[in-house]
Amino acid sequence: MSAPRITLRQLRIFLAVADAGSTAAAAPRVALSQSATSAALLELEALLGLKLFDRVGKRLGLNADGRALAPLALAVLDGTSSIERWAAEGPEQVGRLLIGASTTIGNYLLPYLLADFASSLPPAARAGWGTRVLIANTATIVEQLQDFRLDAGLIEGPCHASELTVLPWIQDELVVAASRRDPLVRRTRKGVVPLEELRNADWLLREPGSGTREAVEQALLPHLHHLRTRIELGSSEAIKHAVGRGLGLTCLSRFALRDLLQSGEIVELRTALPRLTRPLSIVHHGQKSLSRGTRLLLGQLRAMTDPPQPGRDHPKPVRPVRPRALRPGR
Repeated sequence: MSAPRITLRQLRIFLAVADAGSTAAAAPRVALSQSATSAALLELEALLGLKLFDRVGKRLGLNADGRALAPLALAVLDGTSSIERWAAEGPEQVGRLLIGASTTIGNYLLPYLLADFASSLPPAARAGWGTRVLIANTATIVEQLQDFRLDAGLIEGPCHASELTVLPWIQDELVVAASRRDPLVRRTRKGVVPLEELRNADWLLREPGSGTREAVEQALLPHLHHLRTRIELGSSEAIKHAVGRGLGLTCLSRFALRDLLQSGEIVELRTALPRLTRPLSIVHHGQKSLSRGTRLLLGQLRAMTDPPQPGRDHPKPVRPVRPRALRPGR
């Protein structure tokens, strides 16, 4: 018996309906009428001999077979897009990269990483190179990688998606900090802040879903048992300035706090905690076809031995040795 002849058009329509929740909402996305969209979906189900959706009220929701098909359809369509990009760019071109970065990496590291990468390219490749970057929390980056909407991601938090490939990258140091005017700073100016003082303090943290939030809780809760959270904010920039105004303590990447630590508006607390670090990771989908440009960028990132530093006129050459911890204070 011959295999069913599934078309790319049918797979696109299937994914559009899965995302939109109805054939009526999906039709404009695939430039078809509702009746043509419904007909194509029925053709696909007939070819497969499977129902892919359950009707819930006026909406169509993926059933178990539909959920199983969705990642396979995404992989097929991503493969065809990779072929088209490869043919258009030529074997020596880097092309356009779609990169995701969680917020600390995206705001404080990625500009220097991309500058180093661009300077490493030969002129012909640099002329046709471009990048679109999504900066969001780790949960959003992971979700977009799962949906094949990004080529690769740089994340700060753990990745729990089994279909993604996680490559250890470098270590980031976390710093406990307070306003220089905080009473806790005055009381403990010449000594170590006891753990009991930290347990009773007000904390400013990132939102749930943030890699920074998850890393901070994993680092602090074994020692403090709980964090009295006064304010949750979706930006490390907002948190550090709120800390500077005396609203509480925080624990953030040294990269994020660097400018206010240097100005003296906030101070790093000496505590009884061990040195706090978190791993930064490179992530991509295990079934995604990586372009030549993406492979070049990931290869350069994995060969890093030092973090990018603001003010460095000429990036240091990377050497293919084991990455070590980030040391932004050097």
